[in-house]
Amino acid sequence: MQLAEFREEDVPVTIASSLKSLPLFQGMSEARLGELVAAFQSRTHKAGTVLFKAGDVATHFELLTKGEVSLEESATTRFDLRPVSPLGELGALTGIPRSTTATATTDIEILTVPVGDLLGFFDTHADIGFAFYKNLLNVVSDKVRRDRRRLDEMRSNIIRTQKAMKKMRETVLAAAETEISKPLFESLDQLIDNNRRANYRVSPTPGFPAQVRLDNGHFARVLEVSEGYLKVEGKTSDLTADPSYWAGVLVMPTSEILVSGTVLREDNGGVVVKLDTLVDEFKAKLDDYSVRLQLLDFVV
Repeated sequence: MQLAEFREEDVPVTIASSLKSLPLFQGMSEARLGELVAAFQSRTHKAGTVLFKAGDVATHFELLTKGEVSLEESATTRFDLRPVSPLGELGALTGIPRSTTATATTDIEILTVPVGDLLGFFDTHADIGFAFYKNLLNVVSDKVRRDRRRLDEMRSNIIRTQKAMKKMRETVLAAAETEISKPLFESLDQLIDNNRRANYRVSPTPGFPAQVRLDNGHFARVLEVSEGYLKVEGKTSDLTADPSYWAGVLVMPTSEILVSGTVLREDNGGVVVKLDTLVDEFKAKLDDYSVRLQLLDFVV
C-alpha cells in the first residue's frame, strides 16, 4: 500500500478548521484562517514548563495545538486547556497584564505569532478583519458581564462579613472579660479595618498611569492605589532611608498631590505604603483617579 504524500501546507488547514469553532474566529472562511495559521511559528515545551506568570505582559498570541496546559488564577482555582485553544488571548490582544499563570501539564506544542503581526494580518484582510474585531468585542463583553457578576457577589459577601465581624466585636466587648477577650477583640478590629473600602486597590493602566516623584527627582511607577495605600515599584531603600516615614508627590494624569506614609512591607517587586490621612482636596483628587481606574477596569 502506498502512503499518501505528506504536505506541510495541509497542517494549517487542519488547525484552521478547528479555529472556526472558537469565539474569536467565528464567521471566517477556512481558507483565510489557513493563511493566518501559516504565519504562526511552531514551538514545543516540556511538561512543567511555565509559559507565563500572572503579571506578565504578553507580546505574542499563542494557540495550544497539542498537549494540556493548566491556568492557575489562585491557589485553588485551576482551568485545564486542551487543543485547539488560545492561551490568554485577552491579555495578548489588549495589553493587560496576565491574570493567570500557565503551566504545561504535559509535553505541548503551540503556535505563536507576534501580536502586531496578528493585528496587521486582520488590518490588511478587511473581509475577515471586521469579523475578528466584532468577535473580540463580544468576548470582552462576556468577560465584563462575568466580572461584574462576580464583583457584585464579592461585594455582597464582604458587606455580610463586615456586619458579622462588627456584631462579634460588640459581643466580645459586652461579655465578661477572659484570656482571649483582648486578642480576639484586637483581631476583629484589625480585620474590620482591613476590610474597609479605603483598602480596595486598583492597578493603573498603561493609558492612565501614576508615578511617585521622590525627593531625589526620580520617578517610581505606582503598581496599585487605593484611598489608604500605595504599592510602588522598587525596594524600600529606593524610596526612603527611614521606613517609618516616607513622603513624595503622586503624579496622576490630571493632577499631582503630596502624599506621605509608613512603609509596611516589600511585596512581589513593590513596596506597600500605608498613607497618612489626606487633606480633603487631595483625597478628592485621589478618589477621582481611583474611580476612573475602576471604570476602565470594567471596560477592559
